[in-house]
Amino acid sequence: MCQCTGSLKASVVQGSAWQMPSKVELFDRIVLIYNPVNRRVPLTLAESMRRELDSRLPDLPVVLVATEHAGHARELASAAAATGRPLIVAVSGDGVYNEVVNGVLDVPGTEALAAVAAGGNANDHRRSTRRMPLVDAIVAAHVTGRVRHLDLLRLTVRSAGREWSQYAHSYIGLGLTPLMAVGLKRDRKGTIAELLSVLRTFTELTPVEIVRSGGRRELYDSLVFANVARMAKYGRLSGFGRPDDGLFEVVSHRHGRRWRIVAMALHAVTIGLGAQARVSRVEFATVNAAPVQIDGEVLQLEPDSGLIIDCAPHALTTVG
Repeated sequence: MCQCTGSLKASVVQGSAWQMPSKVELFDRIVLIYNPVNRRVPLTLAESMRRELDSRLPDLPVVLVATEHAGHARELASAAAATGRPLIVAVSGDGVYNEVVNGVLDVPGTEALAAVAAGGNANDHRRSTRRMPLVDAIVAAHVTGRVRHLDLLRLTVRSAGREWSQYAHSYIGLGLTPLMAVGLKRDRKGTIAELLSVLRTFTELTPVEIVRSGGRRELYDSLVFANVARMAKYGRLSGFGRPDDGLFEVVSHRHGRRWRIVAMALHAVTIGLGAQARVSRVEFATVNAAPVQIDGEVLQLEPDSGLIIDCAPHALTTVG
């Protein structure tokens, strides 16, 4: 058998091409954030994930943290992102994940990663971006150091002398979409009940009037700015959009006869809406007070609110 010489051994120790790579330590702990009020699905899923991660990555701390009120997930994520290199997982639907993403981005220069385990109702982001089971993705990322960099939507609102911003991982909607979200939260869950709730939404729809630059006014039944291809569990907004291309899709429907917006919704849940306009920035103002849906949550816009929606390229570092 060939024996290694002393010089060759020295070259290995000194870091030549023969040296074995050091172990990748992409994150130093995993924080699973869940909402205990949202039935028992998130807690059960979080406990199951912790057991599997403890088994497959025994040297990596895994902690479960429950939210206590609306907005708490953002606070928890921000506190976790401020120290070390955590992977913060929202075991939830799109709303809690939105809070986690914004909490991470509240910390400048953070090394934190964010991910979502589908534990809610719609789970549009996970459904649209999933490549592999999340625990498998976490293990693979920890071993190889490979991550994904996805775009985010950034909504900036100027109203009544103040300005605020919020990121969206999936979509921002006015008109039909926030009404659908309110109806789905109000009514019973289940495929038939949810579809009936959506149909009732059309009777409550109020068009949104906006003002473009130059003063041109336009009236819409629905305006959606989307970073993912699927929305509201059943709808396919686009067959071409990607969450990492620096662009987002604009899915708009001008105000018209009610049957036209119903036809568009049916088109979305059957064969999809096909190619849509793709942009990196949109700017306009609302005329009246209007609800806006940001991922899974609905906020109220004041009259005469100036809106800027732009793409934040590769702002989200994630796995899965």
